[in-house]
Amino acid sequence: MREPEGIEMRKFLLGVAFLAILAAACAPESSSTSIAADSTPSADVCAVDNLNLLTDGTLTVGTGNPAYPPWWEGGTTDANPDWKINDPYLGQGFEGATIYAVAEQMGFTKDQVTFVQVPFNKTYAPGPKDFDLVLEQISYSAKRAESVDFSDSYYDVNQALVSVKGSPIEGATSFADLKDAKLGAALGTTSYDYIVNNIQPNVDPNVYPDVNGAVQALKNGQIDGMVTDLPGAFYLTAVEVPNGVIVGQFPTVGEQEHFAMAFEKGNPLVPCVDQALAALKTDGTMAQIQQEWLSDKASAPVIQG
Repeated sequence: MREPEGIEMRKFLLGVAFLAILAAACAPESSSTSIAADSTPSADVCAVDNLNLLTDGTLTVGTGNPAYPPWWEGGTTDANPDWKINDPYLGQGFEGATIYAVAEQMGFTKDQVTFVQVPFNKTYAPGPKDFDLVLEQISYSAKRAESVDFSDSYYDVNQALVSVKGSPIEGATSFADLKDAKLGAALGTTSYDYIVNNIQPNVDPNVYPDVNGAVQALKNGQIDGMVTDLPGAFYLTAVEVPNGVIVGQFPTVGEQEHFAMAFEKGNPLVPCVDQALAALKTDGTMAQIQQEWLSDKASAPVIQG
């Protein structure tokens, strides 16, 4: 016997409602820790307890050893004798102050930050990392970004030329004045790229495994000058190179070069670090750090292209 039309309709609507409830109950839960690539992470996602870290509750930071000024300052300590020139745990120098400010902004206490030694050419190498992030004056490039992920800029940088008093390039004011110069730089650096791509001297530049090698070559008279970042140039002429002089700084060619922190490819920590950096730029902390550790230096003339 066919039921009255009104009763039949009520049964149909109840059935639809039941199926909707059942579908909702069986649907997979959305992850509370996922971050869309183009979105700002929530506070919960970036809480220390929710971060995907190498060691739970600890931010593992890579940097170079020796830890050079002005990026790291304060000297060595008995507490961490493996670190040469400067102990990064002191939180002094531009990168020292920066990483502890970022860590604090993210909710880490000072004793929740630990450091590991990373050779420069491994900072942007592909593959698994034994650090959460590394800052070691690493210039961002699209090529490097194929192997690692990068944070936003924590320092916009120019390259500079270091020589010694009385050298044939001491008074150079243009690229043309450097055409016959013997220049050098560390392997895998944007300093070496700047020589090859922009200065383009007639003599092939010398390349060294690290900054130490280039510095020693300059001191030995094997090269006329070495190219390095501007803050590094101030340190070298003040401490490392007797009679050292900053010939000048080079203009930016193309996009502004900047230093960025590097991460293992796909690391979800990146947007949380970017969020911390943005907050520190907005409230003036990054400007204060730069003023204290980098800007209170003598100026260097621009060598024109």
